[in-house]
Amino acid sequence: MKNIYFLSDAHLGSLAVPHARQQERRLVRFLDEVKDKASAIYLLGDIFDFWFEYKHTVPKGHTRLLGKISELTDLGVEVHFFIGNHDIWCKDYFEKECGMTIHRKPLTLELGDQLFLLGHGDGLGDPSKTFRLLRAFFHNRFCQFCFGALHPRWGMAFGLNWAKRSRQKHERQGGDPPYMGEAKEYLVCYARSYLDTHPDVNYFVFGHRHIQLDLRLAPSSRIIILGDWICKFTYGVFDGEHFFLENYVEGES
Repeated sequence: MKNIYFLSDAHLGSLAVPHARQQERRLVRFLDEVKDKASAIYLLGDIFDFWFEYKHTVPKGHTRLLGKISELTDLGVEVHFFIGNHDIWCKDYFEKECGMTIHRKPLTLELGDQLFLLGHGDGLGDPSKTFRLLRAFFHNRFCQFCFGALHPRWGMAFGLNWAKRSRQKHERQGGDPPYMGEAKEYLVCYARSYLDTHPDVNYFVFGHRHIQLDLRLAPSSRIIILGDWICKFTYGVFDGEHFFLENYVEGES
């Protein structure tokens, strides 16, 4: 069995990331290095800092990444794209032009002889009422239709600057909070609760939190939080028997 790779939270195109072009190139180099070893790659959300796909228009940029993904799918590598809370608004462009499979909800599937639950992680146990309200607003089809009526010149500028201000505010408040412990880390709490009714899940794999976590929940179950591709450059790899959480060092993937 070839390897299966997992990564999330690149936030490509962010106006708050000064090394955006180098960041995209690094991700593309990683994908190029693993293309002959991979049977599948799972992109678990927030790959783009803001992506809104109009009926006849898609955001400019990201050509290196999308070209590499198209090369991978042409080679027979499965590439799965999970929407996050920054790139909710994709339609069929990734599927038709790049050959990716789009997932809009968490997915349970069997890889090898192990059962995985995969998702971005937003909305899973998060106690923030403000975040839940924004998430409901962003997922609302009528709101999406109204936003889509804006000219892309204004719509894209608004979305990118909203994301920029959000990240800058986040950084002023100390950035992503470190691991909060098993009792307070909401994705851990969600996974433990889910295990009560689905004890056969071996791996919970999420992004969203921008922390690296590999925690055993039960003798045969672990939760993995993948970190990010802004400064950590971390990814998960499953070889059919074992799951590893790795840091990408160029030339050593």
